[in-house]
Amino acid sequence: MDGILLESAFQAVLFPGVYGDVQRVKILFNKKENALVQMADGNQAQLAMSHLNGHKLHGKPIRITLSKHQNVQLPREGQEDQGLTKDYGNSPLHRFKKPGSKNFQNIFPPSATLHLSNIPPSVSEEDLKVLFSSNGGVVKGFKFFQKDRKMALIQMGSVEEAVQALIDLHNHDLGENHHLRVSFSKSTI
Repeated sequence: MDGILLESAFQAVLFPGVYGDVQRVKILFNKKENALVQMADGNQAQLAMSHLNGHKLHGKPIRITLSKHQNVQLPREGQEDQGLTKDYGNSPLHRFKKPGSKNFQNIFPPSATLHLSNIPPSVSEEDLKVLFSSNGGVVKGFKFFQKDRKMALIQMGSVEEAVQALIDLHNHDLGENHHLRVSFSKSTI
């Protein structure tokens, strides 16, 4: 596998496929605030590092560096891991498997405005506002796309709140076989 690892001072849930396809994650046993995140390739790892390093989460800056390790090793058969290592190599939720996918054109640095997609017709603006404020964030603005109600923009109270909302709600099950897609937006409301 052509993986590059990132070492992060934050548990690897920050990588729900926003900057690339995560292959494996290992939270370090003796330093649980650190994790190794194996991305699909070096470009994706570099993108995640350049966009996320230094941004705050829970009041602390995220620190990301390239690792000296080339791969996250899965635990050997029978070896106790305490659930600290996860393999996402065959995840159906990978956004960047297709070369030249339009998803590559929609990668932006963290911002207070989030792009939402894969919204089923039964979900209202109010439903989404309640969902995004449920983690303690403040929703400052919301707008469905005029020509496609499957997509919307939502503006959170701060970049840090938007980062937390993305972590909490990307791939959230909205019912009707729709998992919410959340990414940072270059647009504002």
